[in-house]
Amino acid sequence: MPWQNNGGGRNPWGQGPSGRGDPPNLEDLLRRGQDQLKGALPGGFGQRGLMIVAGIVALAWLATGIYTVSPDEQGVVLRFGKYVDKTAPGLHYHLPAPIETVMTPKVTVVNRVKIGFPSEEVAARRRGPEATREGLVLTGDENIVDVEFSVFWKIRDAEQYLFNVRDPERTIEAASESIMRSIIGRTPIQSALTEGRQRIEVDAQERIQQVLNSYKIGVEVRQVQLSRVDPPATVIDAFRDVQAAQADKERLQNEAEAYQNDVIPRARGEVTKLTQDAEAYRAQIVARAQGEASRFSAVLVAYQQAKDVTKQRIYLETMEEILKGMNKIVVDKKAGNGVQPYMPLPELTKRKASVQSSGDSQ
Repeated sequence: MPWQNNGGGRNPWGQGPSGRGDPPNLEDLLRRGQDQLKGALPGGFGQRGLMIVAGIVALAWLATGIYTVSPDEQGVVLRFGKYVDKTAPGLHYHLPAPIETVMTPKVTVVNRVKIGFPSEEVAARRRGPEATREGLVLTGDENIVDVEFSVFWKIRDAEQYLFNVRDPERTIEAASESIMRSIIGRTPIQSALTEGRQRIEVDAQERIQQVLNSYKIGVEVRQVQLSRVDPPATVIDAFRDVQAAQADKERLQNEAEAYQNDVIPRARGEVTKLTQDAEAYRAQIVARAQGEASRFSAVLVAYQQAKDVTKQRIYLETMEEILKGMNKIVVDKKAGNGVQPYMPLPELTKRKASVQSSGDSQ
């Protein structure tokens, strides 16, 4: 036999050669093992007892397949390590291990990835003279800003989340940091510090979601939140001075524009008023001149038709215009002493006017 020359002629069962040189009987080995088990168990525990014990062990093994999925979880059943099914929240059963296993990732919890936030060591260095920062980003106008932001996400597809990417959270962090650097790298620093922050957050959320969808990572980006966008600590004081000067410039510019908006309409109104007054005066003068010209033409026609009468009428009208409102004395050269008594017409006129006024007051 081959085992006779192995280890001093010991057989595969570790025993020396028997008197006859034959291996032991398997039935004898099983019988001896059964007898030893009976000796270890209480008396009277025979074949039936062994079957009961085996049944209890089998039931306990089968009972290990019962599992519960919480309301915020989703069950993922694996058979020999391969995905076979998803289960909703509640009580379920799968084949006992090692045939099937179940994973229960939380699919309703919103997770958070912080990017750019300094660790304690980095924070200590930032307070020193040689401050460094892991979140320094170059802007579109070649300035440097210190960025801290968070990405909020939750699991959308548990199968993709568990099996398509080895480290989903680290992948989300790396993709988010790369995309944020790309967006700020095309944004001027002034916009990144002020009104452009909301647009940066929206663009970053959309682009991060697109990249993660291409990875089939099975997550949904709920929000991107910029916590801090500042110049580096070494130049922040100088940068704040620049911002203050810029604010003063904008304030003065707004005040100048307000003054302009107040003065210019007023000046335009004055111009319009003067133009209208000038046009009215011109129309008045032109109309008066045209009236005088028409009157002169009419007098000329009358003069050509009756010269003596017209001359006399013109003379009388002119004298009436000249002497109107003056005290007059009538002198007749034919009188003896050259003075002709006259009726005081002006005094009579004044008396008549005073009588009328007193009657109206009564």
